[in-house]
Amino acid sequence: MSLVSALFPSGRYRNTWSAAEGNGLVGQLCKASQFLRSMRIQMRFGSISRAPLRLVRLQMLDEVVECDWLARAPDPWDSDLSRRIQQRHVSLQALRDAIDVRGLLFNLLPQVDTAYFRVFRESPDSRREMIITGCAQRNDQTSRDVHSIVMRAKVLGFHFDMEGETLRDISRKDPVCACS
Repeated sequence: MSLVSALFPSGRYRNTWSAAEGNGLVGQLCKASQFLRSMRIQMRFGSISRAPLRLVRLQMLDEVVECDWLARAPDPWDSDLSRRIQQRHVSLQALRDAIDVRGLLFNLLPQVDTAYFRVFRESPDSRREMIITGCAQRNDQTSRDVHSIVMRAKVLGFHFDMEGETLRDISRKDPVCACS
């Protein structure tokens, strides 16, 4: 058996491994890898922070996806700004990223109807704090006319607590993840 035939099955088995249908395991793996590549490319830099997003977990179960990631760290160029402004920038970037990841996920994974999200940040003591959680439905297009990033995130199904202009740790709260 040659290496080429081992990598690219031919004959009657080729249809079994076809990714074009997208219904089988290989199709799901192709769609998941496409989402991961797109997330890595499109979400490489934020509009406020140049730090990359770091995916923690992606789980696909039929029409449901669970996606967890670490929020971007403060931009090194913000180090001269006050702590309050740095935290405001980090919080706004996390909300924008949540909205963008939601859009990317529903755009690239057409079979997904419901997505659950959790966004974490690294705390000074190296533990992870959950700052955003949410459940989003594909058919929810109600946010198109909402200009506020905070309000748009809420309308799209994200849950978070703001203290002033900073996202607070919601790890200890009961998660609100019921999609209607």
